[in-house]
Amino acid sequence: MRSSKKHSVLIVEDHSIVRMGLSMLISQLDDISICSEAESGEAALEFLKKEKPDLIIVDISLQDMNGLDLIKYIKKIDSEIPILVLSVFDETFYAERAFAAGAMGYIMKQEASEVIVKAIKTVLSKQLYASEIIKNRLMMKALRKQEGEDISVSSLTDRELQVFELIGQGFDTREIAEKLRLSVKTVDTYKEHIKDKLNLKNATELIQQASRWELTRQK
Repeated sequence: MRSSKKHSVLIVEDHSIVRMGLSMLISQLDDISICSEAESGEAALEFLKKEKPDLIIVDISLQDMNGLDLIKYIKKIDSEIPILVLSVFDETFYAERAFAAGAMGYIMKQEASEVIVKAIKTVLSKQLYASEIIKNRLMMKALRKQEGEDISVSSLTDRELQVFELIGQGFDTREIAEKLRLSVKTVDTYKEHIKDKLNLKNATELIQQASRWELTRQK
């Protein structure tokens, strides 16, 4: 006989409308159910101390922490839990970082419902899910180095990228330090590393470049 047990899913998303939409979509599936919803990374980590879902759906952008950091924290708690990233941010840049952090799938929020369901079921079955664009990109990168402006940004570590993005959002050094729970001195060090990697001469060029990047990734 076929088991009646449903796969449990934890949704980590700080936008209530998106959480509601995902819940409604998943509630229509016979073999999958929502075990909990978390609007922050901290809430998700607290839940994982008590329960083990079969799948975690994570947004890259959360109010209290970066989604890439959350994925790494989750993997330290339980390396076996499959994670699917559902994000509005460009997959051609963030998917590779998400996979490196420990995610098993990356999908854009703009995708049709049936594609999102396919991604959920694929990752639940412990298989990797990525769009054809990402699969081709990863294969090409394995054959040759990327060319063009994105190489510079791609060279940033996850933490450097977080600092870079926050600069582009208008946060100053002290605010970035508070948001990332770092010292001001550490943030200044990251900023120097970013300037070196992006060949930027001063703080003004750093702010301008970060602002342009932030506008580009939000499109």
